Amino acid sequence: MRLTTKGRFAVTAMIDLAMRCKDGPVTLAGISERQRISLSYLEQLFGKLRRASLVESVRGPGGGYCLARPVAQLNVADIIRAVDEPLDATQCGGKENCHEEHRCMTHDLWTTLNAKMYEFLASVSLADLVAKQGEKVAPLEDQRREGARSRIQEVTANL
Repeated sequence: MRLTTKGRFAVTAMIDLAMRCKDGPVTLAGISERQRISLSYLEQLFGKLRRASLVESVRGPGGGYCLARPVAQLNVADIIRAVDEPLDATQCGGKENCHEEHRCMTHDLWTTLNAKMYEFLASVSLADLVAKQGEKVAPLEDQRREGARSRIQEVTANL
């Protein structure tokens, strides 16, 4: 089983896009800056995501990318598959020739694992991941607001 940087970056970029696209198209330059992913790498990934009909591109000033479907209808398996990320724990790539051109004794085990991985990733929607990010971001924003409020109170008290 290999989930490489390509799959991780694609999922990360899609979360970023989903969190911001309600305000209009999101630029890859913005995603690149926020997530520290190379712009040229994102261009390659988003080309594949667009061909898989997961995102739509908007040209011109104010252009960028939008989700092609509602966030709840996109799942992690769709994203991984779109960027050609193989989800295969078998040594033979499913060809059943892993042990001297014959099927190995653990082939069924790894094939079942493949199915379970896919099942799990298909059960996680992009909306789930965005919601989890919202849970993490909200307390930080509350802390920043409270800190700013405290500093304002200190300044006004000294006037």
